[in-house]
Amino acid sequence: MTALAAPQSVLTANLICLASMLVWAAGLPAADLIIPHMPPFALTAARAAAAAVVLLPLWWLLEGGDAMRRANWLRGIWVGGICMGAASAFLIYAQSRTDAVTVAVVTATMPVLGIALECVTDGRRVTPRLLIGLMLSLFGGMMAYLASIGALRIGLGAAAALASVACYTWGSRATVTQFPDQTPLGRTAVTVVGAMIAALAAALIHAAAGAPSPDWAAIGWRELGGLLVFGTGSLAISQLLWIFAVGRLGIGASSLHMNAVPFYVMIFVFLLGGAWDWTQAAGAAVVVLGVLIAQGLIFRPA
Repeated sequence: MTALAAPQSVLTANLICLASMLVWAAGLPAADLIIPHMPPFALTAARAAAAAVVLLPLWWLLEGGDAMRRANWLRGIWVGGICMGAASAFLIYAQSRTDAVTVAVVTATMPVLGIALECVTDGRRVTPRLLIGLMLSLFGGMMAYLASIGALRIGLGAAAALASVACYTWGSRATVTQFPDQTPLGRTAVTVVGAMIAALAAALIHAAAGAPSPDWAAIGWRELGGLLVFGTGSLAISQLLWIFAVGRLGIGASSLHMNAVPFYVMIFVFLLGGAWDWTQAAGAAVVVLGVLIAQGLIFRPA
């Protein structure tokens, strides 16, 4: 084992999960710079490659080549292809049809999917405290959503975002359970490389079928900067922190944090010159309250 072992404190794990959401949210506005110029599979492969360039050297430096050789790379392609490959492709398509805030809001369904997955696979018992926390988290996310766009909008973009959440929910749990001998860093790195391989294969097949290719002439330093943030930040760093948290809290409790993502997106939009919305801020506070209640960190029964 290395220094990158799973966090032992529940509070520490929640703070790590919050940091993961912040970094992930920063990647959504950045993705808008590159999405118009690259098809989903090609962009997914490029994004995963940018993340792998960060994670693989870090893994080798901290854990050595033996840990890398012992990894189950075939399983990494399978889990990574679904967790980050398919999920990322659906996410990119969804954002190309909608916007960053709409995509962030659809992630409010992740706690429901995550807790349902734990009930089916792990026999988790649904307690009143968990239900209260879940409802508060969903309500807070919906507050942030309605403050952003004013009304619910359903379409192919929202459906693709929902598919992305479903793939990512299953894949996140599988990343933790299917690689029991790996540290969070190893689990993240092997599945990111797996996502890169799966997405690259899909992109080549897609191109061979006559699909549009990337618009290389339109991609400059600004777009490459967006890809860098979208890949190294929103995937490499965010995913590493996320797997840390899921390994300690479980996919259900960790996914409650997703409902605060619309607020985090608003923060970055505000820093880029957008408007501040106190309703979104209040929604984020309700999400945090729901997370704390669901995990028994406050109002714990005797």
